[in-house]
Amino acid sequence: MAFARPVLTLFGLVVGLVLLVVVVGEWLGVFEQLTDRVPFAVGLLLVLAGGFPIFYNVGRAALRRKVTSHTLMTVGVAAALVVGEWPVAAVVVLFMHTANYAERFTTERARRAVRELTALAPKTARVMRDQAEVQVPVGQVRVGETVVVRPGEQIPVDGTVTAGQATVDQAAITGESMPVEAGPGARVFAASFARLGSLRVQVTAVGADSTFGRVITLVEQAETHRAPVQRIADRFSAYYLPVVVTVAVLTFLLSGNALATAAVLVVACSCSFAMATPVAVLASVGAAAKHGLLIKGGRYIEALAKADVLLIDKTGTLTLGRPEITDIIPLDGHTKAELLHLAASAERYSEHPLAEAVRTAARERGLPLGEPGDFQALPGRGVKAIVDGTTVTVGGVDLVPEAGDDPQVRRLADDGKTLLTVAVDGRFVGVLAAADTLRPEISAALADLDVLGLSRVELLTGDHQATAAGIADRLGIPFRAGLLPEDKIAIVREYQAAGHRVVMVGDGVNDAPALAQADVGIAMGAAGSDIAVEAAHIALMRDDWTLVPQAVRIARRTARAIKINIGFTAGYNAVGLSLAATGILPMMVAAAAQSLPDLGILANSARLLRRPASRT
Repeated sequence: MAFARPVLTLFGLVVGLVLLVVVVGEWLGVFEQLTDRVPFAVGLLLVLAGGFPIFYNVGRAALRRKVTSHTLMTVGVAAALVVGEWPVAAVVVLFMHTANYAERFTTERARRAVRELTALAPKTARVMRDQAEVQVPVGQVRVGETVVVRPGEQIPVDGTVTAGQATVDQAAITGESMPVEAGPGARVFAASFARLGSLRVQVTAVGADSTFGRVITLVEQAETHRAPVQRIADRFSAYYLPVVVTVAVLTFLLSGNALATAAVLVVACSCSFAMATPVAVLASVGAAAKHGLLIKGGRYIEALAKADVLLIDKTGTLTLGRPEITDIIPLDGHTKAELLHLAASAERYSEHPLAEAVRTAARERGLPLGEPGDFQALPGRGVKAIVDGTTVTVGGVDLVPEAGDDPQVRRLADDGKTLLTVAVDGRFVGVLAAADTLRPEISAALADLDVLGLSRVELLTGDHQATAAGIADRLGIPFRAGLLPEDKIAIVREYQAAGHRVVMVGDGVNDAPALAQADVGIAMGAAGSDIAVEAAHIALMRDDWTLVPQAVRIARRTARAIKINIGFTAGYNAVGLSLAATGILPMMVAAAAQSLPDLGILANSARLLRRPASRT
C-alpha cells in the first residue's frame, strides 16, 4: 500500500533517532561534554524556544486541571534545567516533538469531507415563473415554487412531485439500494438523480434546510460532539505524576539534597513515556496499511480496542450495492430460460439499473438476446417492445394488474424483493425478483467479531422495512429501517450516551455524519464514496469485510503493546526512582539509564509489524 511505505519509513527514522541519542549522546558522553562547554544560558534559551509550544499546551491543560503524558515530560525538563543539565532537558523536548510528529503523521488527515459534500450539492434549479422555465441559483428558489427536473438531472431541492413520472436514484440520501419510481405525491430529495423520466416538484426545503444540506451540517458538527478519547498514557500520567512529586518532595525534605531530588524527577519523567504510544501506533498503522487498512490516528486504535457496539449500514456495506436477479418464476407454460430471454431482450437498450440486472442474468446463463422493435420506455413503470414477433411488457406489479393476485408474487414482495412482471401480448407470463445481495464473507466476519466481544450488532438502513428485514433475518441481527442521516447519527449518540464505545461501518454520503460521530467510523473505501472515506477514521482499502475483525485485532494488539511499554517504563523507573531518592543514582547516570526503556519500547513496538493472528 502506498500509505504503508512513508509510515514505516518514519518508524525507521524514529528508531534511528533513539539509537543515535542513546549511543552518541549518552553512552559516548557527548551530553556531558555539551554541559561543560556550552554556557547554560544558551542551552536554556534553546530548550525554552524548542519546547515553548509543548510547554504552552501543558500550561493550558494544567489550568483545566488536566494531566497529560507531556505534563510528566515537562516536569522532567524543569528538573534537569534546575540542576544545570540542559542537554538532558533538550533531549526530552526533542523526543516530545518526535512523538507529536509521529502522532500527527498518522492522525486525522486534512478534512475534505465537507468541501466535497458542498461540491456535490446542486447549484442551479429550473423554476416555473410566469408560465416559463427560468434557471436560477438554488439559493434563489423559494419554498412553494415548482421546479422542473429533466431526465438525467440532479434534483436540486426537497419537495413533493406534482406531475410526471421518473426513476429516481436516491441512494446517496436514503441508502435505498434500488431506484424508486416517483410519481405525483412522491417525496424526493435534493442531490438525488432522476435517471429516467421528468418531474415537476413543489419545493418544501432548499439549501441548508434540505435533507442534503442537513447532512453537510451534521458532518461539520459531528467531530465537535464526539466525546474525546482519553489516551492510555494520559490516564497513567494522571495517577503517576502525584506519586512522583510526593517522592521528590519527601526526598528533599528528608535529605535536603537538591541533586537527588532532581534526579528523582528526571528518572521518573523520562522521555520514554512520550514515546510509548506514538512508536507503537506508527508500527501498527504501517503494518495495517500493508494489509489494506488505512488508520488515521492512534486515538482511533485505542477507541477501537474498547469498542462494544457495532452499527452497520446495509447498501454497499453489508451488500454489494447493485441489484441481482434472485428468482425467476415462469407461468403460462413458459420456461425460466424463455422468460428471461424475453425480459432481457425487451430491456436490451434500457438504462434502468434493474434492466442491467436482467441482462446480466441472461448473459450468465448464456441466453442470446433478441433485437427489440418499437422499444418504448414507460417512465416510472417499465418498458414495452416487440420481441420475436410478440409484444413484451416488463415493469412493476402495477403494470400487469393480475400479477398482484398471484401468491408467488405476494411471497416475493413480502421478502422485500423488487419485482419485475413480464407480459406477452397482454398475458401475465411470469415474474423476476431482484435484490441487493449480501457480501459473501459477511457471516464469517460477524461471527469473528462476536468472538472478539462485539456481540451487540445492529443494522441501520434507509431502505424499506421488508428489504431490511430480509437481510437482518439472514444474519440474525436486529435492524432499524427507513432512516435518514440525522436518524443514524442520533442512534450513535444514543448508544454513546449509554456509555458504549460505538463502531459504525458505512460507505455512502448518507453515512458520513454517523461515521464522523462514532467513536470509530469505518468506511468501505474501495467501493464507498470519497465523502465516507474522509469522514471515517478507518478505511478498508479493498471490499473485504474480514478486514473489520482484523482491524479490531490490530487495535487490541496495539493497546496491549502501549500498556506494556508504559508498564515496562514505569517498573524500570520505579527502581531508578528509589535509587535516585537515596542519592545512589547521580543525575547524568539517571539520564543515561533512561536509554534502556527507550530500546525496550522500540523492540516491543516492532512486534506490531507482524501480521496479527487470525484469532485473538
